[in-house]
Formats: sequence, structure tokens, C-alpha cells
Amino acid sequence: MTTNRSALRRAALVAATATAAVVLAACGSDSMSGMGHGAGSDPSAPAPASAPASAGAHNAADVDFAKEMITHHRQAIEMADLAATRASSTDVKTLAEKIKSAQDPEINTMSGWLTSWGEDVPEDMTGMGHDMSAGMPGMMSADDMAELDRAKGTEFDAMFLDMMVDHHQGAIEMAGTEKSKGQYGPATELAASVITAQTAEIKQMNDLLGKS
Repeated sequence: MTTNRSALRRAALVAATATAAVVLAACGSDSMSGMGHGAGSDPSAPAPASAPASAGAHNAADVDFAKEMITHHRQAIEMADLAATRASSTDVKTLAEKIKSAQDPEINTMSGWLTSWGEDVPEDMTGMGHDMSAGMPGMMSADDMAELDRAKGTEFDAMFLDMMVDHHQGAIEMAGTEKSKGQYGPATELAASVITAQTAEIKQMNDLLGKS
């Protein structure tokens, strides 16, 4: 009987020791996984900056680009809207619609940037007779816009194309400044896209004007 009791005690002790080892191993694994450190890492080292925080870095050039290009785009859309009822050329009407469909979403994108940066989105002054041309290349004056508004048919077509070529050239100049001075990745990418798209549209408009 004594021998049997001793054997039973030894078996119980072995089982208890094995259970404790399993529990300790599990706790150690959970603790290390919660800390997120691999072998050889320094638990006191700070966590790396997140990608969104790094990607959100911007400077004054980015703010200026967004604010000015929003106003610039709004005037281009105002000009494009006139084409629907005043242009005689189907090509001009199609181009005007293309310009509007491209620049409207870009206005929304840039407005979102400004809001996220704590900056004011420029007030929409289109259609109010205000002169928005000061300080921005390629912008039409209030008199220019009034003249375009009065034109119809082939006269409108030629005037619209001439004005929009100048307008696009101004946008390309602004986009070039953003590419060289801006910091915010999405803004410099948009600037590059503006240069590519509007350079192609300038060629198209010059072709329609017979200037190629």
C-alpha cells in the first residue's frame, strides 16, 4: 500500500509540474505578442510613425496651390457651362464637358485637403460678376467673362478656345510651381496630372483653332 501511495504522489507531482510549465509558456507568448516586439528588439524604442501621418505632411506651397487652383478651376467650369447653350461646334461642346467633368472632382479633392489642414476653402464667387483674375496666371477678368457671355455661335467657339488656351497655360504654370515647391504627395501628383491633361487639351484647342 505504501508503495502504491508513493507512486501516486510522484505521478501527481509530475502532472502538476507539466501543467505549470504549459501555463507559464502560454503567458509568456501572450505577453510578447501583445508587446509587438520581435526577437532582439528594444521594448523601450518608440513605435514608428504611421504612414497616414507621414503622408499628410504639407507646406505653404501646398495650401496656396489648393486655394488658387480651386478658384482657377471654378472659372474654367463657369466658361465650360456657357458652351452648352452658346457654342455651335460639337467639338467645343464636347471639350467643355470634358473640362467640367475633370475639374469638378478635383475641386472637391482640394477642398477636402484644405479642410483636413484646418484651412478655409475659398468662397465660390463665380457668376457674381467679381473680377477673380488678380494674382493668378491665365484667369479671365470680369470684362472677359462678360464678353464671352455675350458671344454666340462661331464667335463664341473661337473666343472660348482662345480664352481656355490662356487659362490652361496659367494652370500649367501654377501646377509647375506646386511640383517644385510643394510637399504633400497627393498635391504634387495632382499638379503633374493637371500638366499632362491640360497640355493635351491645349493641343486639341489649337488644332480646332487651326493654329497647329
